[in-house]
Amino acid sequence: MNIGLDMMGGDFAPLEAVKGAADFIASTTNTAIHLTLIGDESKIREHLADHPIAAGRYSIVHAAQVIGMHEHPTRALKEKQQSSIAIGFHLLATGKTDAFISAGNTGAMMVGALFSIKAIEGVLRPTIGAYMPREDGSLGLLVDVGLNADCKPENLNQFAILGSLFAKHILNFENPKVGLVNLGEEEGKGNILAQATYPLLKANKQINFTGNIEGRDILLNKADVLVCEGFTGNVVLKLAESIYDIVKRRDIHDEHFDRFNFEQYGGVPVLGVAKPVIIGHGISHALAFKNMIRIASRMLEIDLMGKMKNSFLEQA
Repeated sequence: MNIGLDMMGGDFAPLEAVKGAADFIASTTNTAIHLTLIGDESKIREHLADHPIAAGRYSIVHAAQVIGMHEHPTRALKEKQQSSIAIGFHLLATGKTDAFISAGNTGAMMVGALFSIKAIEGVLRPTIGAYMPREDGSLGLLVDVGLNADCKPENLNQFAILGSLFAKHILNFENPKVGLVNLGEEEGKGNILAQATYPLLKANKQINFTGNIEGRDILLNKADVLVCEGFTGNVVLKLAESIYDIVKRRDIHDEHFDRFNFEQYGGVPVLGVAKPVIIGHGISHALAFKNMIRIASRMLEIDLMGKMKNSFLEQA
């Protein structure tokens, strides 16, 4: 199991990426996990001197270029073939690594995932999910959170399948409840997209659809997979992130609100592509990198992509 890690992505690269990788290797009992560290080799080795990783558990692939956080994603990937993100996707696409993680340019990661790895056969559009901390201590999964701002009902129906598989096998819900984010609970509510999506979800035998959920239900245990188009999902995600920022600024100490710290969960998965891709926040520290590696390793251990592929073969 070989996991590629972009060491140059994020505001605190490569130090926090090195620390997170070292923490993960020190804490895991799975000796089959190998990390491929992609980035400026001299800078990576400089930090490895203070935060060593056991010999034989990692290798370094030098990348002479870095894609900046504000560069145009498609242009940057085309023009910076020796960047850590471009090399990371090349290694993944050619089978030299099994998963890829980065806290770098989100747009470049999305473009790379869509065009380097390709979608699972039958998936119309991949999606990205984000974790919603709920009052009962569990996590919900919100899909989509920004990859697909405009969607068709068929897209949301597939997001529900992909999200359910992730919720079952990674978040450990035996039969995850799926809810359609809407402006009312009753069937027939909402805009044209919501009204057309509802009957598809209701007829879908691969999911446990429980109906519409309202915005006030997102942080409650009413549904485990929360389905919407990326415009709405991204607004909800950014609102959730702002809650944590406000709590910190006001020096409020509460166990529930502490769980809004994204670093506890690492990054968000791209669901529907053929191999695991995890996108981290630009301000990720060591804990976030450690947890991103943990999620990627879990996805590989249980062959989540294979399970997703089989689900869409069943639909065909």
